[in-house]
Amino acid sequence: MASTTPPAQPSPSTPPTPPTPPTVGFDLDMTLIDSRPGIRACYVALAERTGTYVDADLAVSRLGPPLAEELVNWFPAERVAETAELYRAMYPEYAITPTLALPGARDAIAAVQARGGRAIVVTAKYEPNAKLHLAHLGIEPDAVIGDLWAEQKALALREHGASVYVGDHTGDVRGARTAGAVSVAVATGPCDAAELKEAGADTVLTDLTEFPRWFSDYCSDN
Repeated sequence: MASTTPPAQPSPSTPPTPPTPPTVGFDLDMTLIDSRPGIRACYVALAERTGTYVDADLAVSRLGPPLAEELVNWFPAERVAETAELYRAMYPEYAITPTLALPGARDAIAAVQARGGRAIVVTAKYEPNAKLHLAHLGIEPDAVIGDLWAEQKALALREHGASVYVGDHTGDVRGARTAGAVSVAVATGPCDAAELKEAGADTVLTDLTEFPRWFSDYCSDN
């Protein structure tokens, strides 16, 4: 007698889970923007206001660390906090207009957002002034987090789920590695390519004009 058991039907296949759009963090000074002209102007004005000598050209050659770490070179330690407050108050008047976007900055942000990802800025700069720079230059990240330096940047990178962090300083490399993010370094700031690589950067680019191609390859591999 022939079996009446119906043939087994293939189980419906589970559709693959689409990849999560990446979140990429960017440093600000000397990564997205060339703030040296504006910061120099602000230091010159600060020196005039306080009557204290500041070598503005030297100061802007080593951007990256928090403001207090620079001011302590020129002001007594007990005056650094009040001088930092004065500098930040003066900053919008002197530093915003002269500052320019670095080559590739807008395209780098757009490359992340075009893939449905989030582009965030994580910087040691005073957050309100960082936002003024970006608004003035028409650069529109998805979030801006200020007042974080080096390993502290990992706090924001983890909170936002960033898988990549892009910066120009060895401190940025340390922040990315602390967060478990891919460290992409650009040799547009005070640290050259060899320093950045030695600090542990996973990739070193000449500048952000090379980022969209790198990011496309990264997304294809992940």
